[in-house]
Parts: sequence; C-alpha cells; structure tokens
Amino acid sequence: MTVDSQVLAASAAAFVITYLLGSLNFALIVSRLLYHDDVRNYGSGNAGMTNMLRTYGKKAAFLTGLGDFSKGMASVLIGRLLFGWMAVTAFDGGYVGAIGVLLGHLFPLYFHFKGGKGILAITGAILLLNPDVFAILFICFVPVAFITRIVSLASVTGTMAYPILIYIKCRIIGRPPMLDVAFSIVCVLIILCMHRENIQRLLNGTEKKIGQGKK
Repeated sequence: MTVDSQVLAASAAAFVITYLLGSLNFALIVSRLLYHDDVRNYGSGNAGMTNMLRTYGKKAAFLTGLGDFSKGMASVLIGRLLFGWMAVTAFDGGYVGAIGVLLGHLFPLYFHFKGGKGILAITGAILLLNPDVFAILFICFVPVAFITRIVSLASVTGTMAYPILIYIKCRIIGRPPMLDVAFSIVCVLIILCMHRENIQRLLNGTEKKIGQGKK
C-alpha cells in the first residue's frame, strides 16, 4: 500500500467510525429513555443540551452534555489510534475524528439526520486537540453564558475566536498554521451555519435566555 492510499484508508476509516459515534445523539437518547419523548418536539426543536435544559430540566441537560462532550473526546482518540495503527504520520488523525463526530452529531444516521448544533461535541474534541486553546475559550466564554444566560451568545463568540487563537498559538510555538487553521475555519463555518437562526435572533434581541420556555 502506498503512502497516499494509507492516508486515504486511515482517513476514511476514522471518519466513518467517528461519524457513527457522533450519530449517537444523547439529547435524543436521554429524552427517549427517560421521558419516552422526543426533545425535538419542543422549544427550539434542537436536539441539544440547552433545549434539554429548557424542556426537561438540569438532570437531562447534564446527561446530554456529558454524553456529547465525551463522544467529542473519544473521536480524537479513535482518529489518532487508527492513524497510529496504520502508521500514518502525515497529519493528526484527531482532526478527521473531530470532523466525523461533528457531522454525525449534526446529521445523525440513527435519527433521520436531524440532530443538534455541535458545540459540545466539537468542544470535547478541541480539549484533546488543543487543550491550551480550550482552556482560554473556557475561561473567556463560559462566564458569558452565565452572566447573560444566553448560551448561543457564548457559543457563537467562542466559535469565532477559535481560529484566531489557533493562529496565535501556532505562531508562538513556531508550527506551520495551515492545517490547524484550516480545521478551525471548517468548524467555524459549520457551527455558524447551524446557529444562523440563533444569530438572527441575537441581532433582533429576541434570543431566549436560560430559564425561559421550560416545558
């Protein structure tokens, strides 16, 4: 097997496995197992932690957040494991895993391709890919959610800051920034696209705060 075919095979395997992992949408799993319901029938219609909090409360939101965040971390480990097993060193397999789990979360195979918006899944991946950048994002933008009680505001602003922080980090440590920045920009475009309605409501001043709209 040539080097190019090894890279292609490893990338395909990592993407498929992590996409299937990402399709395990924990908002839908928790709402069906614990409440025999579908969270997409309520509130924003989104299968994510914020809508779980508004609809079912803190326990459901915690379980959802833990599951989605953990699968994001697992996706990076799976990507790196497969790349290492297939002796591929061209780039970090964790990037392929992160994209796979994100797309699986957004368009879950098991739930008619209608999932969440991907923040927790990709944040879990970022923790392992760039733990120092994750720490900065956490310190800077989690307080925004608590102070304003608008989760989407923290999500969108943190997402937009991610490529900037990645570029600065690469320049500081002397690493070529192209791959890291390209990955971060792809993530930003996907996340912003999924949050386009939230962005419009933020601009209109009509975005709901935490605690509003509970079932």
